[in-house]
Formats: sequence, structure tokens, C-alpha cells
Amino acid sequence: MMVRQPLRVLCLAGFRQSERGFREKTGALRKALRGCAELVCLSGPHPVPEAAGPEGAGPDSGPCPPEEQPRGWWFSEEGAVFSALEEPTVCWGLEEALETVAQALNKLGPFDGLLGFSQGAALAALVCALGQDGDPRFPLLRFTILVSGFCPRGLGLKEPILKAPLSLPSLHVFGDADRVIPSQESVQLASQFPGAITLNHSGGHFIPAAASQRQAYRKFLDQFAE
Repeated sequence: MMVRQPLRVLCLAGFRQSERGFREKTGALRKALRGCAELVCLSGPHPVPEAAGPEGAGPDSGPCPPEEQPRGWWFSEEGAVFSALEEPTVCWGLEEALETVAQALNKLGPFDGLLGFSQGAALAALVCALGQDGDPRFPLLRFTILVSGFCPRGLGLKEPILKAPLSLPSLHVFGDADRVIPSQESVQLASQFPGAITLNHSGGHFIPAAASQRQAYRKFLDQFAE
């Protein structure tokens, strides 16, 4: 009998998360999905200074190795600041973010799916929309998992997602007590994916991996197992 190969999932970190920090925060999920999925973590291309915002990693205490440097995908205000819930005054760094994801898909792949957390989930949704629209940098994957996701604000971000329903099978995870990305933001994003599966939990802004959630992740992923 053939041994089932784990699904490979590219995971996009949130704002102010380092690559190492994101690996640690997905540790419980990684353990829960052992043998089912391999999670490959990726943080944003832009270093985030300590005062840039509260999401993701904690304060930076000084110089640190690259894998521990808090990073982001793009900024919505001058001074390397990002706010998910306000209309941006600028949108700086988006093309570099998209290129970082494109290179990871090309050099670290192949991948079966895309997982994103918070700002990373918004970027994952944009990547799905661009891929569906024929962008050669982003071949269509088999599924996406968006945790604490939201529809990004600003020109060049929202429009591709709202252009047409996104056909990729999707699982949307959000917390009822999330004060960073309110649950209604995640529900709105899920509405762009016909047939979306939603998984809500009672907690806040994190990737949940308790017993009930582990079962939901596995049930979703099992449909893509070969």
C-alpha cells in the first residue's frame, strides 16, 4: 500500500511576526497536522520597527538574527505603520510582498495550499484572486486556509478580491474575541469564496489548535489527500 504524502502548505505570517516567531506560534498546529500536512513558514520582506504596531511579535529588544526580525508584508501609513481597519494613506511595499510569495512558490514548491494569518491571510486572499485572474506568478493551488483574515483596504488590494467570486476551496478561522481583526472582517472575506467553510472559536488573535479545531483542520485537508 502506498504511503500518503503530506500536503505541502506555504504559510504567510502576520504583521510584526518574525519567521522564527511564526514557526513557534504554528507549533501546535504543526504537531496536530503531523503526517497530514507540512507547513512551510514565510514572513514578510520588510523589517518592522518596534513602534510600528501591536500585531504579531512582541517588542524588539535590539539587533537580532534575520529569522528573528519582526517583518511585515506592506505598510498603510508613513513611518512603516500598518492598520488593517482604516483606509490607507499609502500602500508601500506590496509589490515586494507579492514577489516574495511568488519566489517562495517557485523555489520552495510545489505546494498544495496556502495558509495565511492576519495580514498574511489578506495577502493570501489577494494571491488567490490574482492567480484566478491569470497572473502567471501565482499558479492556482488546491486550497487556502485564512486565519483572522480580512479584505485588505486600498487601491490595488481590494479590487482583485472583489472582482469575482473566488473558486478556491477555503477554510476561514476567526475568534469571537479577536480585537485586532474583528470576526465580521473575516466573515466578509469568507463571503467572497463560494462554498467557504468557517471555523470560529471563542478566543482572540491567534491560530487555534485545540482538539475541536484540530479535527476541523484535518477534515478540511483530508478531501485533498491523494
